Amino acid sequence: MASCCTAKFRFSISSCRAARSPRPFPGSLIHSFPLFHSPFARPMNPTNLRSVSASTEVSAGAASFTPTFSWDDVVRVSQPEFNPNDYSNLRGFFDKIKACNRGAELQSEFLPFVVEDQIVGYIHKGFAENLRSFEDVFILSKDNCDGGKVMLHQSLKSADDRTRAVGEVIKCLAENELIPGIRNELFPVTSSYGAPVFFSLERAAAPYFGIKAYGVHMNGYVEKDKQKFLWLGKRSLVKSTFPGMLDHLVAGGLPHGIACGENLIKECEEEAGIPRTLSSRAISVGAVSYSDIDGHRFKRDVLFTYDLKLPESFVPNNQDGEVESFKLIPVKHVANIIKRTDFFKTNCNIVIIDFLFRHGYITPECFGYLDLLQSLKSGDCS
Repeated sequence: MASCCTAKFRFSISSCRAARSPRPFPGSLIHSFPLFHSPFARPMNPTNLRSVSASTEVSAGAASFTPTFSWDDVVRVSQPEFNPNDYSNLRGFFDKIKACNRGAELQSEFLPFVVEDQIVGYIHKGFAENLRSFEDVFILSKDNCDGGKVMLHQSLKSADDRTRAVGEVIKCLAENELIPGIRNELFPVTSSYGAPVFFSLERAAAPYFGIKAYGVHMNGYVEKDKQKFLWLGKRSLVKSTFPGMLDHLVAGGLPHGIACGENLIKECEEEAGIPRTLSSRAISVGAVSYSDIDGHRFKRDVLFTYDLKLPESFVPNNQDGEVESFKLIPVKHVANIIKRTDFFKTNCNIVIIDFLFRHGYITPECFGYLDLLQSLKSGDCS
């Protein structure tokens, strides 16, 4: 293996490999950890809801699935007669939101990641051991009061210096299979949206450093015969994450240096062939958030949501090879797919549930209405 380490850092590849067997830190609570509101504390009444799941194979270390369902399966389970006892039960929606907000009880296993006295992320104590050898980049401190924290070396003063130095570490960790799926896309590291950017971090590394990640997600819909339809996409089987799963029409992470609106227009063209003349009409309708702990990964995502009403004549056409096919499905039937199956990429469920609220498909007459509404912002939405 070629060396990924420059003379700047006092470590060796052997020490990087050895870091795969982390030495545990003493257990302690992180008092500054953000509060996690869980709407799932109260038990739901059991129902005879029939649940349909995608048959999947999970690859180790990544959110990668190989589904075996087709569009015919999607249409079949979406029909009202497939489960006539569904009615307005929200249990299936709660289950999907809960699936995006796992691991709240594991918060004490993470250390604050601090830059310029601001908490910008959270790093699992075990994963933090992988950083110990990079002593010219990361400092792991112990504090009897708060249980310790991870900081950047004081010599790294500018955003560019931090981006470069941390990038070298990420490259080494990736070569040692500690951070899979490198995307070569930089996300801004900041304490909150719109705050100063301390440096930029490889997208694949974001959940390992627990930074806030932002994205743009758009529901594209059509109105015909007094009924609303949503365009859904089926992700390409070569996608590194959730291949073959269902998606809403357009989505993408928010990289460093581009505004939300402009990023959405770019994603519309790449993912669905929507020209700027149409995509510029998309309406910003808010944001949803979630907080998900899975092993050493801590996703703290905020998704800016958009609606775009499309003409009946428009047919999506993927440009970047990331979408296999599209299908137009009645909104009520899309709601059934979410409630009854695991066909959707997990965070897409939240964005579509938000659409169902705003367009009147979930109403106050539904038991659990307010709890479900609040749960759309289960993460730190800042």
